[in-house]
Amino acid sequence: MDNRMAVREFLASRRAKITPEMAGLTFVHGRRRVPGLRREEVAMLAGVSVDYYTKLERGNLAGTSESVLDAIARALKLDDSEREHLYNLARAAGPSARTRQRPLQSGTVRPTLQFMLDSITTSPAIIGNHYMDIVAANQLGYALYSEMYRGSTRPANHSRFIFLDPTARDFYPDWELAANTNVALLRTQSGRNPFDKRLADLVGELSKRSEDFRKRWAAHNVRRHHAGIKVFRHPVVGELELAYESMELAMDPGFSLIIYPAIPGSPSDERLRLLASWAATERIQDLAGAPQGA
Repeated sequence: MDNRMAVREFLASRRAKITPEMAGLTFVHGRRRVPGLRREEVAMLAGVSVDYYTKLERGNLAGTSESVLDAIARALKLDDSEREHLYNLARAAGPSARTRQRPLQSGTVRPTLQFMLDSITTSPAIIGNHYMDIVAANQLGYALYSEMYRGSTRPANHSRFIFLDPTARDFYPDWELAANTNVALLRTQSGRNPFDKRLADLVGELSKRSEDFRKRWAAHNVRRHHAGIKVFRHPVVGELELAYESMELAMDPGFSLIIYPAIPGSPSDERLRLLASWAATERIQDLAGAPQGA
């Protein structure tokens, strides 16, 4: 991925979101072609010269100090995810960034991780990677995402399912939220690893095949994704409202454990019990390991 272009488009997109009023610029003169801030206004708010900020927005972040990055983040009112993304882009602009990056985990998990997953029996649990693959799951995890295993491609991939499979719009009652979140996570990862060819190939494939993806990718939104509530519409048991907790696995860079508990005694808790019975009957864990028709 072109890091300079990513920097340029990210800063320009954040600048376009901040109006002079939001930035506290009450005395603004002259006709404005766009509602967002001008480069000179961002430079003034950040305490740098216009020429210097223009150089940064053109993608030249290499060597930029933390104090300048912080000043730009404040001027553009970046949230925590956006601030982290800006720092990642700056690190990736360094001369040794390409050699510093380690390849991400993408394939199978260690046996002890699968044992851990299988010991979680009352909640869906999966291990995913930064390419949005499901690389391992417990029985309930496979059952929850059974719709993703109807295709022939393995490993099952959240991004391809959301943007290329029409059934995703039924599976996610709020498909717009699922789509926006998915792209924001991919965009966040692209800032951490801009030279990752597999990630670039995935983004290229989705951009070519999905206008919905292209539009969201161009927005340059980023997001952290550690905890919250997700709602699914499972074709067997109906609507499931589940909490989620995501934890990066320190010993396995690039892998995250995600657990989806239901509130005890809730309708979703009862439906998870039904889902577990269905999964055992259908041997969903075995079926998930093979392409459709195998």
